[in-house]
Amino acid sequence: MKLRVSAVQYHLHTIRSFDEFARQVEHYVKTAEEFSSDFILFPEFFTTQLMSIENEFGEALTIEQLPNFTEQYRSLFMTLAIKAKMHIIAGTHVINKGGKLYNVAHMFYPDGRVVEQAKLHITPTEVDEWNMKAGDGLQVFETEKGTLAMLTCYDIEFPEIVRMAKAKGADVIFCPSCTDDRHGFHRVRYTSHARAIENQVYVVTTGTVGSLQTVDFMRGNFGQAAVITPNDVPFPPKGILAEGEINQDMIVTADLDLELLYQVRKHGSVTTWRDRRTDLYPDWENTKTETLV
Repeated sequence: MKLRVSAVQYHLHTIRSFDEFARQVEHYVKTAEEFSSDFILFPEFFTTQLMSIENEFGEALTIEQLPNFTEQYRSLFMTLAIKAKMHIIAGTHVINKGGKLYNVAHMFYPDGRVVEQAKLHITPTEVDEWNMKAGDGLQVFETEKGTLAMLTCYDIEFPEIVRMAKAKGADVIFCPSCTDDRHGFHRVRYTSHARAIENQVYVVTTGTVGSLQTVDFMRGNFGQAAVITPNDVPFPPKGILAEGEINQDMIVTADLDLELLYQVRKHGSVTTWRDRRTDLYPDWENTKTETLV
């Protein structure tokens, strides 16, 4: 199975209306459509751009007000996914459930379905400044092009959760990210490579670029899209199929061949997934089996 993926280095700047946001989003989707992409990935927290829309007092909106755009957000991406006949991983959007805020990745299918995956590991800033809550369950999602998981930014820094995604059948991890400096960016980037090597999966990641000058904690962004592979002979030596120019407004596209993953898992220079020492350390699959038995 082969699939084509695009990842957006989304440029954050001040806007005045939801329509401005929609026009920018549609530009990226149409670009990916011109490349005949099957999937397009937007970054984490890219909808915070909507917070730059001023209230009646000329002030930026607050994080508590961002969920007010949820229905418009869902309607926009559902329409675009159907029209473009594309799977859209629409970054993350902050939603309100039961009076609590969650940072939630959304995927919109070409047939109009939408699925969600809440971020499972929450950074100190998300907790202390935005009073956000962590999700409490991991899902993988079946598509006609393969099985995938959506793990957001900080999530990719935890090897256990990616092992679970692989054990559940995911061959591609989509990782929307948002980092404000080089340190955060490289944490996500280096661990994305590690997770690809450990689990012999593809990782598609991207981040926000630009600046929201009136929105606290979104004033600085350091981002780059990348399509990351295991480090083995069928793939590029550095494990990078494609990457963007750092901090530029752009989109990158690459083709993923799932058959290559299956080959290296069986006959690669190393077989990291098969060679797990579950006699020495716990394994999600074995734990689940024992519990079911």
